[in-house]
Amino acid sequence: MRFNIIAVTGFARPTCLLINTASLFQSSIHLEYKGRSVSLKNSPTSIMDVMSLEIKPGTTFKIWADGVDEHQAIKSIEKALIETWRIS
Repeated sequence: MRFNIIAVTGFARPTCLLINTASLFQSSIHLEYKGRSVSLKNSPTSIMDVMSLEIKPGTTFKIWADGVDEHQAIKSIEKALIETWRIS
């Protein structure tokens, strides 16, 4: 699923939210930005990996999951991001 960033401030809080939400699922979950991909399941290194992507407002990133609960994982991540951070 692709997400467009609308918010103009910080990515630290959404990053922690992504990692925490991803940890609830068995599936492998990845975030891709500008051709680079990081796992959201290797907390705490995932936090630094996502932050190192330097995702900017007005850009798009992709999150995908692979595993038994992949659909539920993506829906939960989407809901969490919409509720706490301005994405579309």
